[in-house]
Amino acid sequence: MVQVRVFVNNISAERFWDIEKPIPPFHVATNLNVMGINEKGEGTLEVPFVFTINYTPAVAQISFKGKSRVTGSKDELKQIRSTYEEKKPPPPVVVQSISNVVFLESVIVCRTLNIPPPIPLPKIPLTKKKKPSEPTYRA
Repeated sequence: MVQVRVFVNNISAERFWDIEKPIPPFHVATNLNVMGINEKGEGTLEVPFVFTINYTPAVAQISFKGKSRVTGSKDELKQIRSTYEEKKPPPPVVVQSISNVVFLESVIVCRTLNIPPPIPLPKIPLTKKKKPSEPTYRA
């Protein structure tokens, strides 16, 4: 079983939009770059990453740098390393673990900067009052 621990080493965040102006409708783009997969001792891989969040129009930009430590059996780690050397994407468990930690941290940073979080908020549909339906059978 592969286990992933994520460590954030650097957080950089900046609000570009004037605090006095209301934030317009925006689009959020996220990007996760895995910088490499390195062996770090027996049964451990180190995966450095950079995760960026960009708002369009330029409301804010947030960047996270860190490392994740992947532990597991020799066969699992060997397969992860070989797929990376073949220029294939990292396994979903690694990408998902990094994304989960960074999105959680980004919500806290967004609250500090007073900007909307990069997680889509649920949309509640407007309900219209329905007229009682006409009976389909009349006597």
